[in-house]
Amino acid sequence: MRITRRRGMTLSILELALLIGVTVFLLTGAWAANTQGELADRVVRLHVIANSDAEEDQALKLQVRDAVLARTEAILRASADREEAESWLAAALPELERLAEETVAASGFDYGVTAELAETSFPTKDYDGFSLPAGRYLALRLVIGQGTGQNWWCVVFPPLCTAAASEVPETALAAGLTEDQVSLMTGEDDGYVLKFKVVEWWEELWQKLER
Repeated sequence: MRITRRRGMTLSILELALLIGVTVFLLTGAWAANTQGELADRVVRLHVIANSDAEEDQALKLQVRDAVLARTEAILRASADREEAESWLAAALPELERLAEETVAASGFDYGVTAELAETSFPTKDYDGFSLPAGRYLALRLVIGQGTGQNWWCVVFPPLCTAAASEVPETALAAGLTEDQVSLMTGEDDGYVLKFKVVEWWEELWQKLER
């Protein structure tokens, strides 16, 4: 069976189905990119990379994480949105780097630490009380020593790393996230698992195309 088009051209059912599929994929991809992008515009993640996968280096990573989390929570307490949070963190980078190095030294290691704010790709991640889709996010990155070990990441603004699961919605809303975004993050949005998968597939596709 064929469907007649203008000027005598024809389009088969298979071709039509393929065209529809490509259109749906592109529209879904645009939605996915927009959804992740809107979330990324409202959060700052914390990314701590260990010197190596050795047991002592992984334990050290968590000590650095705890020290930096405590300090950044105090620094960002008055931040009204991500723009303010980014500004405060940028100004505090030397202090945070020094704090991390002092923590490393106090534990008996001589590794250096590099602190920076950078756009970073993350996979989909489930936390206690919320999830974030795969994509690129602004992150406060602390690289310990060689930075070849397993890493740890969470959300430093809003302070969701330290918030109890029951406090996540209120904390996120106070930082400027919308109710729809919070519902998506906390799993209250119907179909959120599928939506996150679509975002993840789209992110993986773009990473392959960029290589």
